[in-house]
Amino acid sequence: MPSLFDTTQAGDLELANRIVMAPLTRNRSPNAVPPDIAATYYSQRASAGLLITEATAISHQGQGYADVPGLYGTEQLDAWKKVTHAVHEANGKIVVQLWHVGRVSHHELQPGYGQPVAPSAITAKTKTVLIRDGVPVFVETSEPRALALEELPGIVHTYQAAARNAVETAGFDGVEIHGANGYLLDQFLKDGSNKRTDDYGGSIKNRARLMLEVTRAITDAIGGGRTGIRLSPVTPANDVIDSNPQPLFEYVVRQLAPLNLAYIHIIEGATGGPRELPDRPFDYAALKAAYRSAGGKGAWMVNNGYDKSLAEKAVADGADLVAFGVPFIANPDLVERLRSNAALNKPDKTTFYGGGAEGYIDYPTLD
Repeated sequence: MPSLFDTTQAGDLELANRIVMAPLTRNRSPNAVPPDIAATYYSQRASAGLLITEATAISHQGQGYADVPGLYGTEQLDAWKKVTHAVHEANGKIVVQLWHVGRVSHHELQPGYGQPVAPSAITAKTKTVLIRDGVPVFVETSEPRALALEELPGIVHTYQAAARNAVETAGFDGVEIHGANGYLLDQFLKDGSNKRTDDYGGSIKNRARLMLEVTRAITDAIGGGRTGIRLSPVTPANDVIDSNPQPLFEYVVRQLAPLNLAYIHIIEGATGGPRELPDRPFDYAALKAAYRSAGGKGAWMVNNGYDKSLAEKAVADGADLVAFGVPFIANPDLVERLRSNAALNKPDKTTFYGGGAEGYIDYPTLD
């Protein structure tokens, strides 16, 4: 039987085990530059088969929260280079999650205090984070403007440039496209947030167009074997919903299949919440079957609320990788704790977002 602790392959990435550290926003990057202690934070967790960084903005326009990192400036790339070097010194593998938040932003975070952008000019009923007097505060998102048709090739190019910079300059082993949780690509995908009447709205094919164009552009730049994508078919995060997600996401994964991606990262249920939503059932086995039947060979990564026993069952049932989120915050040696059935440290939620070393690099490891 396959084990969580077996070595495995995800595209071009040779992984020491099937345990993945999920992206975890920590709001510790003033001016979008990861701090020096980020190298310590990630290298402490390098025993995971794969580390996926916190969501990282591909452009200033793509920023949606205070003190989250970016990939669009020399200082940012130099800072990330320190992180990737430290992880590689610890024999780890790390990919960066490419992020454009779309409408989930505030004008104070945008270039020239402009409006956030979106597929359609519909304000997200959600909140973002600003820093006021040194303290993180939650505020309502700003009203967005709809992206013009002629702006969309620029969005695709920006994703592609960020991916190339991530691998060629910053030294990442690959990238993960953030296509989930109600951010820009997910906003285009789902009919609750996309009311366009051009080639990027209406039909499933049209709504999936931007996500697929972005993914193809990135694989052209760095190769499919270094590219993953994260999808969340039914999460209500950030006020997105689709009226019929099953055929939508089965179409998407069939289109992704020929790109020879490293992995498909699926959030099951509500991100950080229930794994099943009675009002929006979804067949994840059918989704995986659609991908495989279309020739998709990428590793299948599952995520949301996994503990050891649930992860072992998922692997036994055919999952290739299992992503753990919050447990990695408080347990830099989570892999060894799972292997030895050791107790887990409890995370301090007051230090999740913002701050410095406390609650970031000071959790104890096993003796």
